[in-house]
Amino acid sequence: MQTPSLSPSSLSAVPHASLRALRAALVRDLSDGFAAVLQEAGYAGGESVFGAFREWCVAKGFGEPERLALSRFQAHAATFFSEAGWGKVTISPIGDVAVALDAPDWSESDPAAAMPYPACYYSAGMLGDFFGRIADGQLGCMEVECRTSGSSRCRFLIGSPQVLAHVYQRLTEGVDYETALAQL
Repeated sequence: MQTPSLSPSSLSAVPHASLRALRAALVRDLSDGFAAVLQEAGYAGGESVFGAFREWCVAKGFGEPERLALSRFQAHAATFFSEAGWGKVTISPIGDVAVALDAPDWSESDPAAAMPYPACYYSAGMLGDFFGRIADGQLGCMEVECRTSGSSRCRFLIGSPQVLAHVYQRLTEGVDYETALAQL
């Protein structure tokens, strides 16, 4: 397995423990405000992660990611995130309105934290920016299952802001995200 090179890109390796400790400190010091801080930081890093993905794709002979068929893009992105240390990733469509990124071992998650809700906000910001770079319109990302809150995997939904707003609204009403997506 060849991991993505960090030296020519604008990426740095950050230990999983550091990312988890950062979240714990922000929860402690900012209470509910921690989520926006982490999501903003993740979003800011999406461009660099996508640049590293582009370099990785070209080095592997796949060509530029923007020119790949959707199924190949998803497969290569899953492999890239796995090789980069984020976790074992699968990416699959959910109907015509969203894509799910699943990982049973996502690096930002921390089952010991026992949060009451999904809490990989850095990742949600980064993934929203990353996948938005190849979309025809703006995309967002929302985590709906998380190992940090007791799930067996982390599941991120990637979709338009309108789709994610609908899902969020329905979640606040007690409807599960799968039903909310099926309503669209």
